Amino acid sequence: MRGLIEIDGVSHAYATAAGPLPVLENLNISVPENEFAAVVGPSGCGKSTLTKLVAGLMMPDEGGVRLHGQWVTSPRSSVGMAFQNPVLLEWRTIVDNVVLPLEIVAPGMPQRTRVERAMQLLEMVGLAGFERKRPSELSGGMRQRASLCRAIVHKPEVVILDEPFGALDAFTREDLWQTLRNLRREEPFTTLLITHDLRESVFLGDQVVVLSGRPAQTQYTLSVDLPEDRDIEVLYDNRSVDMLATLREQIRIAQGRGRPDTIAEAS
Repeated sequence: MRGLIEIDGVSHAYATAAGPLPVLENLNISVPENEFAAVVGPSGCGKSTLTKLVAGLMMPDEGGVRLHGQWVTSPRSSVGMAFQNPVLLEWRTIVDNVVLPLEIVAPGMPQRTRVERAMQLLEMVGLAGFERKRPSELSGGMRQRASLCRAIVHKPEVVILDEPFGALDAFTREDLWQTLRNLRREEPFTTLLITHDLRESVFLGDQVVVLSGRPAQTQYTLSVDLPEDRDIEVLYDNRSVDMLATLREQIRIAQGRGRPDTIAEAS
């Protein structure tokens, strides 16, 4: 059965003064509907390039990306995105930042309906009472909560997260992991997360895809065998410890520092 997201034989290279720089090579990833895939790998292996290809912001040199069986050839309104930098507009209030995607994809929607939808999400992530604040009046974690709301306000089928928690302190980061899990429980959506944090990948993911060094291929896929309803304490469970050890070893292999191994897949 095909996934909602199908990354099918994708290869991509950047043009440089020294010639083409391959970053992805025959990459294959499948993410079933409403599942969460976390992608990890060595720095510079092409993870952020992958998000642009899935979002339709770039086209691959070979292969392609399908959403619900349809080839992605341009940006799609059914995709939401959040980044490490929340990129909120300072001249807009928090609620006006959150409604922005609705203004673009649903121009005929009454403004009152847009605001009601945004306020509902802001309450769900603990920002009730801060709707009329400017981004500069909020902490980094609060701005990232608003960014998550903006990414899902138009009820996208797919949400792409490019290291959205990477700049936050450890306690705020773990709190936002749980916030994201709560959002997905209330409003399921298929998720592709790019991260350098292996704990984050295991806590949030249904599967963790390890990319090889550049040009990146799918080196290893780990199925996360943890309860669906999980809290942060699950990361101290023996199953989590074993999965993290496996992922660390795979990252070492991808960096050329681990034991020799072949491309593998775990299920």
